[in-house]
Amino acid sequence: MYRLFVAIDLPPDIVARLQELCYGVPGAKWMQPEQMHLTLRFIGAVDGGVFRDIREGLAGIKAPGFSLQVKGLGFFPTRKSPRVLWAGLAPVEQVSGLRNRIENLLVGMGLEPEGRKYSPHITLARLHDTPIPKLGRFLAGNSLFATEPFPVSEFHLYSSELTAKGAFHTIEASYPLR
Repeated sequence: MYRLFVAIDLPPDIVARLQELCYGVPGAKWMQPEQMHLTLRFIGAVDGGVFRDIREGLAGIKAPGFSLQVKGLGFFPTRKSPRVLWAGLAPVEQVSGLRNRIENLLVGMGLEPEGRKYSPHITLARLHDTPIPKLGRFLAGNSLFATEPFPVSEFHLYSSELTAKGAFHTIEASYPLR
């Protein structure tokens, strides 16, 4: 079985800027630099035949390259018990367009549609019993966070192996944007 997702990698300088934010929040389990990416679609566990079909099918996605900027911070869910601290993106139209092409392809192949509304973000930390006032102060102190724009010229199919030390991601295939 393969546990799959589709994502855009971030340039090393952008990851370094995000890593500078990774402190000062009680109950936060910060993402390692190699785990920071923009997920376009989590697929989940599939067998070898479906994996090959997905890998080949994604090669047919045609979309132009674009620029993104990491901008703003927030958390999910938005009420009472936050579980994920994230960095946002601007603009999101091109990301959403690419994501929709991928979603349509996967659903057309017989996979279940994504059950929740797509909200492009980069996970910075998983939160456990984080006091809302402390999280609020962190967000207020970093409210103007933004990186310089960066080009996006490809996306990747990843496999993910869950271990006691965390998830390990491997690029299974890369797909250029025009």
